[in-house]
Amino acid sequence: MLIEDCNAFIRANTRLSQVSSLSCIKLYLAAEGTAFWQEIEDEMERGLGAPPFWAFAWAGGQALARYIGEHPIEVSGKKVLDFAAGCGLAGIAAARAGASHVEASDLDRFAEAAIALNAIENAVIVKTRLDDLVGSDEPFDVILAGDVAYQGGMAPRITDWLEARAKAGALVLIGDPGRGHLPREKLRSLASYDVAVPLMLEAVTMKRTDVWRFI
Repeated sequence: MLIEDCNAFIRANTRLSQVSSLSCIKLYLAAEGTAFWQEIEDEMERGLGAPPFWAFAWAGGQALARYIGEHPIEVSGKKVLDFAAGCGLAGIAAARAGASHVEASDLDRFAEAAIALNAIENAVIVKTRLDDLVGSDEPFDVILAGDVAYQGGMAPRITDWLEARAKAGALVLIGDPGRGHLPREKLRSLASYDVAVPLMLEAVTMKRTDVWRFI
């Protein structure tokens, strides 16, 4: 699908909305009550797959964005990767906080398009990458990873790579609201936040979410 088609789909099926816990950031997000949201609910009930991750401000990304907003020194003047970026929230927060260069990676072409549109709406520059960077040794100063430990088959591969990047000198920050496959024994919490989440996706409306770094 062409990027222009992705852009048109996103604009037609989402709303430009303020993130509830970050009023300074606007994103194209799925809005409850819309036909697009109903399609998502129907597909999930029929077991046809996961929701479009780029259409939601997930808890981990919200926590990372809040932490960066409170601690801009962590990213200011640095090269930052927003890994498995989804809507690009964490990367946008890093760019707003003064990062010298921000890249956002994802495997979904719609995510790539959504990140670019969201960056424009927030007047920041974020380079999008349609890549699987797990295993890469590219020299990022900071790696942001939100909600990456929700699936058992995938989480160890990702967190092992993130740990390796931390040992190599990168600051790795993980936003996680209690997903089941996070190796907490290797991490320490830097901050905790209560963030609003979609009831249909999380079965609650608020989630306590931590920002973690490797010990």
